[in-house]
Amino acid sequence: MKRRPTARQARRGARTRTVPFVLINMAMTADGKIATANRAICSFGSPRDHERLLELRATADAVMAGARTADLNRINMGPGGGKYLRKRIKEGLQLYNVRIIVSRLGTVDPRARVFEEKFSPVIVLTTRQASPQRLAALRAAAHSVKICGARDINFRSAFRWLYKKWKIGKLVCEGGGELNDALFQANLVDELFVTVCPWIFTGRAAPTIADGAGAATLASAAGFELKSVRRVGAEVFLRLSRRGKDRRPAPTKQH
Repeated sequence: MKRRPTARQARRGARTRTVPFVLINMAMTADGKIATANRAICSFGSPRDHERLLELRATADAVMAGARTADLNRINMGPGGGKYLRKRIKEGLQLYNVRIIVSRLGTVDPRARVFEEKFSPVIVLTTRQASPQRLAALRAAAHSVKICGARDINFRSAFRWLYKKWKIGKLVCEGGGELNDALFQANLVDELFVTVCPWIFTGRAAPTIADGAGAATLASAAGFELKSVRRVGAEVFLRLSRRGKDRRPAPTKQH
């Protein structure tokens, strides 16, 4: 049986953390795609996969997604219905999670559904590449717009700000692939939850779990270890944790 951390271990973990505990949750096809090349199909998981998405959201202070994910999927990034709200209360969390949109150029549509539903704060992370007009529109739509770099988002700095300013102890990222890649490159991902679905999309232009610059060598790749595998119907649910000495302690409820 896995032992729960002692109070002393929990306090030591809280002292050493300066950024949120980050997990990525994604569904992918058997050939590793998260959408078709033309983005016409970007939702293909089962109802059980959607349940797991809500279960994970119910453990986190914030849910994060990239601009394209927010634009294409008509999502509100909220915690779901009654049983998930009760779980949040049991976990000692705020009733509704903070919602974070990453948009390097500020191109996320300010009319997207996530801005329409006002049940919790929406934060936009962007850069100085966003035009004044786009920034003005986003500031009118969102609770907060944070400039986190000149050309690219400095995620470590942004996450320190989220941890300190917004008290985000645990964050769930739901893609897309370029955002996930940036988090892996910044060495910020603690856990990875993947649902493998029985589809093959093919196509070199179809996005994957982690697109972008990528690792040049095996030594520079993000190392993870498999923690659990579970098959439900035609899908396989995987959980991976950051390997060995790089692992950070999970947050405690008092954060």
